[in-house]
Order: sequence, then C-alpha cells, then structure tokens
Amino acid sequence: MSDAAPHNPDGKPLTVDQALININQVADKGLRYYAAWWLGKMRSNQPEAVDALLLALEDATDRSPDGGYPLRRNAARALGKIGQNDTRVVPALVTCLGCDDYYVRETAAQALESLNDSAAVPALVALLDGSVEAAVQVPGKPHLVQPYNAILEALGTLADGEVVPIIEPFLGHEVPQVRNAAARAMYQITEEAQYAERLVTVLSHDQLQLRRAALMDLGAIGYLAGADAIANTLAENSMKLIALKGVLEHQLTDQAGQNQAEQQPVSLSADSRRVMTLMDGLL
Repeated sequence: MSDAAPHNPDGKPLTVDQALININQVADKGLRYYAAWWLGKMRSNQPEAVDALLLALEDATDRSPDGGYPLRRNAARALGKIGQNDTRVVPALVTCLGCDDYYVRETAAQALESLNDSAAVPALVALLDGSVEAAVQVPGKPHLVQPYNAILEALGTLADGEVVPIIEPFLGHEVPQVRNAAARAMYQITEEAQYAERLVTVLSHDQLQLRRAALMDLGAIGYLAGADAIANTLAENSMKLIALKGVLEHQLTDQAGQNQAEQQPVSLSADSRRVMTLMDGLL
C-alpha cells in the first residue's frame, strides 16, 4: 500500500465515514480490503471501526487464488493498531491463530504482539507444538507450517521465563530468520547478552537481507552493546539509523524511569549521547 493520501476510486480523499461504508458493503471486495487497511493506517479507533474490523475477521467471501483470506489479513493488521481499548479484540485475534490461512495467522500474531496482552501467550505457544522437528516447509509453498518468526517475536514481547524451554530449541532451526527470531525473543525474556550477540554476528553475514533483518531486531530489543556494530554494518544508512533510533529510544525510556525513581531531573546519559553521535555520523 502506498503512503500517499488515501483516496476513493473517484479521486476524492477517503474519510472515516466513507471507509466505514466501504468496509461494511459486500458488493466490492476491493473497497472492503482497502478500507480495512485505511482504518488501521489512520488509527481510526472509533467503536464503529472496531466493530467493522471484527466483522471482517470472520469474512469468508474474499478469497485469494490460493484459498487465503486477504480481508481478514488487513482487518487483523488494523486491529493490532487500534484495538487496545476493546476487550473483544484479543480473543478475536487469538481465534485467528487457528485460521487455515498462514498469512492470517502471521498477521494475527503480529497484531497480538502490538496489543501487548499476555492473554495471547498460551495460544501462541500452542502453535509451537512439535518444536523444531515440526517446523518444516509446506510442500509447494514458500513458507513453513507456521509463521514462526511472528510467533517467536510475539512471545519475546509478551511471555516470561516459563516459555524459555519452548523457544530455546528454535535457536538451532535450519532457517536463519527463525534462529534470529528465537535469539531476539530469548534476549527480551532473559536479558542475557549471549542471545543478542547472536544477532550482532549476523550483521557480518554475506546476505544483505539477513543483515537488514538483524539490524531491525537489534533496534527492536534496544541492544546498546551492539550500537557500534550497527553503525558499521554493510547496509543502507537509513536502515542503520532506524536500528540506532530503536536503541536510543530504549535508552531514553530506561533513563527517564531511573531519573523518576531517583527524583532526578531528566538528562541524557553518556550512552544516549554516544548513540546520537553514531546517528549523526550516518546523516
């Protein structure tokens, strides 16, 4: 989807009222699909928008050639952005984890992580049933049987130490992205540097795609010790800046909490200033 100002097919700017009309009608699947995306992008968290998106999660009419549910995917993604204050959203997204569409399950896991509700943990853990041995590719498909990256990343955000024995075996999965997601989750849960250092090592991988992914992972977990490695990675400066921004935001949040606890005025730590200097060097 483009980041340009959203418009109707007639060229007029889309409004919340029109988006609600579009998503609730059934004659034009394209309008429904676009409206679901738009409501999430614009953070339209009116109760009517949430109602419409929850209904779209159950849609069975918009099917892709491979049997998937495009409208459900967009609805799940949107609810991850606007569903924080509605108690119906997390259970509905948990139900989506059982959908036979891989991409609905993936989007639902990502949305649940965004909503930061630990009630989703048991359902996410259930998708890891069979551990690494069951995490194989679907014949004829470009993906594994489950969206393991999204599941592991969500558990890293939502779960506690009880899931460590479940996540840890995925550090040895044959797919690099799954290993990285497991390392990210393990660091978030345990705060042990050994797991983040696995991601730092990936910054030297010969595949640019994996280096980019590791940059985003390190930014997401705010791994300060990896800041220099991030700045020196052979990748686009824009990607490195995004990663360092994540590190800096974690530092600022931690510093603000410490200052408040100690009743000290807000100030920049030496570590925060160092990260900012690295960012300046990439501009």
